[in-house]
Amino acid sequence: MTIHKEGYTSIALCILFIFVVNALIQFYMPEANTLKWIVYILSALLFFIILQFFRSPVLTLNAEETQVLCPADGKVVVIEETVETEFFKDKRIQLSVFMSPINVHINRNPISGIVKYFKYHPGKYLVAWHPKSSTENERTTVVTENSEGVAILFRQIAGALARRIVWYVKEGDQVLQGHQFGFIKFGSRVDIFLPLNTKINVEIGEVVKGGRTVLAELPSVGTFVDIDEVPDEMEIPDFTKPSEAKLSDEHGEPTMVVEHEEKPKRRANRQAKTAPKEKFGKPKA
Repeated sequence: MTIHKEGYTSIALCILFIFVVNALIQFYMPEANTLKWIVYILSALLFFIILQFFRSPVLTLNAEETQVLCPADGKVVVIEETVETEFFKDKRIQLSVFMSPINVHINRNPISGIVKYFKYHPGKYLVAWHPKSSTENERTTVVTENSEGVAILFRQIAGALARRIVWYVKEGDQVLQGHQFGFIKFGSRVDIFLPLNTKINVEIGEVVKGGRTVLAELPSVGTFVDIDEVPDEMEIPDFTKPSEAKLSDEHGEPTMVVEHEEKPKRRANRQAKTAPKEKFGKPKA
């Protein structure tokens, strides 16, 4: 167990606050022993709460291509079919995890792949369980596509207490399942949007763990066929022979012209930070 780098400032401010309060009581009320003990106990409790909030546990990762790992500690509050309007613009299965102030608030990549889309949205600070918090609160949107071309969208959503969202990814990054992509301070929510034919492994109200609980299993687009099962009338190309594709002679000599058009990348309004290094346990045999 270690302390996350996002907690250093908060822990330092907490220690300073506790020191000032205890010093003032000791100076102005030196004989109020009962009050001093109450303040000592409350100070220790406050320090413990802040310290455990920024804890960073050591994980054992067993990454699978089609599995969707939970992006955060918390409780499943939404499983429903809905229309995702920002990127996919079609029907998806929405799965939402609510993080209370006592949960670990590290956010982890649900799958491995390439970040195809990233955007930061400034917004309101409605309570995290409010129906409109997914579209009106301050949030980030990340779309990651795995090696089979299956993409999922997930959002960090700020809540009434969580006024700071931190992210470590940007468009074009290659990310690893279970590794950190961000952090939200003091309670919030994460939404995940999955294909309709995804198998959901959790239920509403279930307590889940970031980087450990398998929320769902994605459909696999890869299909392997035994060569003996291929029909006789199907022609199988021989890739060991040179291609006989007809070439263009538009430029005087037989040539093949391939044109590429580069698309401009979207940029977030704020700079992505660097993910902190962390320890991982050995995978189970």
